[in-house]
Amino acid sequence: MFIQVLQGPTSDAEGLRARLDGWVQEHGSSVTGWLGTTAGVTADGVFVAAVRFADEAAARRNSDRPEQGDWWAATEPLFDGPVTFHDYRNVDVLLGGGSDDAGFVQVIQGTYTGDGSPAMSADDAAALSALRPDVIGGTVGWDDDGHFTQVVYFTSEEEARRSERAMGEDDEARARLERFLAEVENVEYFDLGEPWFA
Repeated sequence: MFIQVLQGPTSDAEGLRARLDGWVQEHGSSVTGWLGTTAGVTADGVFVAAVRFADEAAARRNSDRPEQGDWWAATEPLFDGPVTFHDYRNVDVLLGGGSDDAGFVQVIQGTYTGDGSPAMSADDAAALSALRPDVIGGTVGWDDDGHFTQVVYFTSEEEARRSERAMGEDDEARARLERFLAEVENVEYFDLGEPWFA
């Protein structure tokens, strides 16, 4: 899998939603290798989209289509500032990947500074599933320089917040979180309270 993440400030969430819906209706079925998109706008007006492709070649073919250039030319003015793009060739799928059943999505970005592979082991995934039944899937894209974007799908924001509080009272869960935080820096969280799926 290959994931492209784009993000930028906007004051026109509805306009961006309409542009994404239009892309799906007009182009989605004709773009070979496009697997899906998760997007949304945070409460403070940051748009984030994670676009999944079968591989990098499929993403490049889409970017090179004249129709895609036209679509982007009409979409870019809906942003209030620069749009940032991150391309991830190395992708981990957590608990089966994303889910359109999610009621809440959190996007976490940062830079991994630890030794060895940052990928979640099977044991870690099993522990996460047992500890956080509100987590129903996720993906993590990794850059060669350690930068990552993790997209986590939750049953609901209410259940996610409740589980977060419970984790703070669990010694093992707190230790796992502390180990993770010790190996990352420049961490940012983007909460999508009303996620869009395509």
